[in-house]
Amino acid sequence: MTNLIGVKFKKEGRIYNFDASDIILHKGDQVLVHTDNGVAMGTIVTDVIPCEPSQLPPNLKKVIRKVTPEDLRIKEEIERLEEDAKKFCMEKIAQRNLIMKLITVECFFDRSKMIFYFTAENRVDFRELVKDLVAKFKTRIELKQIGARQEARIVKGLAICGRTVCCAGILQNLDRVTVKMAKEQSMSLNPEKISGLCGRLMCCLSFEHEGYSAQKKHEKEAKLQMISEGAQDACVQSQPKHSPKETPKHPKAKPQRSREPQKKHSGNDSRSN
Repeated sequence: MTNLIGVKFKKEGRIYNFDASDIILHKGDQVLVHTDNGVAMGTIVTDVIPCEPSQLPPNLKKVIRKVTPEDLRIKEEIERLEEDAKKFCMEKIAQRNLIMKLITVECFFDRSKMIFYFTAENRVDFRELVKDLVAKFKTRIELKQIGARQEARIVKGLAICGRTVCCAGILQNLDRVTVKMAKEQSMSLNPEKISGLCGRLMCCLSFEHEGYSAQKKHEKEAKLQMISEGAQDACVQSQPKHSPKETPKHPKAKPQRSREPQKKHSGNDSRSN
């Protein structure tokens, strides 16, 4: 049996499975794990789940250890480095008059790579900007363009319901959202009513779609059942009711009188005085 745990690297991110080996871990612990991009720090968000070898997910990585005070100090340094990198990059963007918007910066735990997330309406030639960043931070640099929904997920904010936007809270993945989902939920098709902070269709339409579909299906089945039961009751009421001891009464036939032929009297018959 292999002990699986679910780890998140960001509060609004996806849950990734890792092999806990024989390390005693609990929900809420911070751990260092191996990833495809090197060592990373994350937080355990699930309980330990024993799993059969045949049911293990592919490319399963292992947990290195629980974080130590030294690991936490390195994490704080990385966060300060990310802030400095963001300020430096924004200054270079302004100097080179690049039409792009920097959203955030992510630095790997071992500082082997830095990712700069940005948005732009059109294609941007940022080759010179990459040279400036490499010269400054002496590490691998990647500039990654993201969409409006990913931007809202990173920046966060309050939706029209007054809660934190779903993409930055309860949702792990940004699923596809369609106008058909809004129609099936009897929502107004006014763009201002069904659009989120990102200007796209609200993520909650996709999140609640399954519940609305199940409810409509249940209501339809209940309606068909009521119609069927009503038809059966109507058939029963239309049939004549007879008690088992009673038989239908038929009118009695009147007895027919037999008609005898009348005797003929001849005129020669004498009558006594």
